[in-house]
Amino acid sequence: MIRAGIIGATGYAGAELVRILLAHPEVEVVWYGSRSYVDQPFARQYGNFLKLVDNVCSDDNLEALSHEADVIFTATPQGLCASLVNDDILSRCKIIDLSADFRLKDVSVYEEWYKIDHAAPQYLDEAVYGLCEINREDVKKARLIANPGCYTTCSILSLYPLVKEGLIDPDTIIIDAKSGTSGAGRGAKVANLYCEVNENIKAYGVTNHRHTPEIEEQLGYAAGHPLTLNFTPHLVPMNRGILVTAYASLKGQNGDAGLPTADQIHAVYKKYYGDEPFIRLLDDSVTAETRWVEGSNYVDIGFRIDPRTHRVIVMGALDNLVKGAAGQAVQNMNLAFGLPETCGLEMPPLFP
Repeated sequence: MIRAGIIGATGYAGAELVRILLAHPEVEVVWYGSRSYVDQPFARQYGNFLKLVDNVCSDDNLEALSHEADVIFTATPQGLCASLVNDDILSRCKIIDLSADFRLKDVSVYEEWYKIDHAAPQYLDEAVYGLCEINREDVKKARLIANPGCYTTCSILSLYPLVKEGLIDPDTIIIDAKSGTSGAGRGAKVANLYCEVNENIKAYGVTNHRHTPEIEEQLGYAAGHPLTLNFTPHLVPMNRGILVTAYASLKGQNGDAGLPTADQIHAVYKKYYGDEPFIRLLDDSVTAETRWVEGSNYVDIGFRIDPRTHRVIVMGALDNLVKGAAGQAVQNMNLAFGLPETCGLEMPPLFP
């Protein structure tokens, strides 16, 4: 059995990790870390775990946990994991960090967008960006995995094949994304109160959302050169879900007559994702909807070509707490420990 510890277990992503790992046939959770609820029963914070989890919450002592666990999940705010990790800890266990501490390779970009000093830049080159569908082989060998976020996962996976194959002009990409309120975390904030969110939709982080450089960096690797795009997130009054609608100009070799067709784009998506267990490619009569991925590790992706504007519109949907956080972290763990990638993650979506 893999012994797993969770730092930040009482946040939404941490609790989702608990839910998934409790049903995982190869894992035992040995540490429910929560700085806010030390020595309090975990099930008192999340009543859905009553009679399922008898443990009390521990602190965020990564050093002590590394002696008990084979893998540590850090579902914590930016800066904490980087401030605690060291060579001794990494020599004893693997770390899967759900924060942004090790996602960006350029420390100056991280510090510019997150407004904090990076406490462990020496590990940036080693850390593997844990988007399994793209970096699967590197994840298998990693001891420090940077688990991508929800917006980034949906945006990158939706566009990656088109960028990689040069079918779109990457500098024309516009990403319009929408998230349920659980993506903002469990902390008390006025902007996330029921009366503030209900019956409302709003854009936020316009031109400066901190997931922007992460999406640009990863799609830049696919393009083979740096790129710049527009990313605008929106908050919608639902618990879970990410919906991305991305726009880009098609790119051909011989003017409009050489632009890729729908059949060619379908073929490219099938080339990259046809065998992926958690990506579902939609046919032309279906658009991605958050309700059909809720509670699951699936990503639904579809597209349309607009012949009038010579643009492609790509739509992707995922559950921000599963494939956008905890499920993806477990998928990374499976790869890192040589387990079947789908182990513990084949739960069907919930509806209604």
